[in-house]
Amino acid sequence: MPKTIIAFDMYGTLLSTDSIAKQLDTHFGAQASSISTLWRRYQLEYTWRLNSMNKYENFYTVTRNSLQQALNEHGQQLPDKDIHAIMEAYNRLYTFPDVSSALNRIANDSTLHAVIFSNGTRDMISNSVMHSPDLSQHASVFQDLITVDDVRTYKPAPASYQHCARMVGKQPSQMNEIWLISCNAWDIVGARSAGLEAIWIDRTGTGWQDAAIPELRPTAIVHSLEQVVKEIKEHQGSISH
Repeated sequence: MPKTIIAFDMYGTLLSTDSIAKQLDTHFGAQASSISTLWRRYQLEYTWRLNSMNKYENFYTVTRNSLQQALNEHGQQLPDKDIHAIMEAYNRLYTFPDVSSALNRIANDSTLHAVIFSNGTRDMISNSVMHSPDLSQHASVFQDLITVDDVRTYKPAPASYQHCARMVGKQPSQMNEIWLISCNAWDIVGARSAGLEAIWIDRTGTGWQDAAIPELRPTAIVHSLEQVVKEIKEHQGSISH
């Protein structure tokens, strides 16, 4: 039997981008959380803008530029050496509390083939997997690190998910044999539009609210990464019967 492909989004799904606020706090105190939130917003917005203009800058550049924009809007500045240090902290983000046990389960299940599928550059992804205090313990779980950098098109563009499929050996007619795991609603919608199955991690319990394309919904919604494998197996079992 072929293995089940599970493609994990990284930022916001495995790694908490909120934890970067601790690094910002050393410079900006009470403004750190607000800067961190705005930084993440522009980081995503800039990727969508670039896709719309058929242009590309790698995710490191996008991330640095969006940090600069967040600082500008808060009336703050930092010297280049401090900007560099904050960017380096992106390689050491902490995981969410449910990540470790979920990845341990996958490691012990020979029917699963896990990969990371990210907007990040290969350097950013590999550095995070090897140097994140939490994620590095599970580096061997991931059979490949797939980045949109290779196709120079960000998620949620169809070309990015098609690239993921090629990298795991799937044909266009086999897109539904890949499971995307993400906390980002826009990523879920992009994956479903491209034909993938997708599980949305609703850690806050707010429920699915994305209305960009109302008919495109997650294959399943769970509140913890620990529920992902069970959900996939139940879905596969219902189809086989």
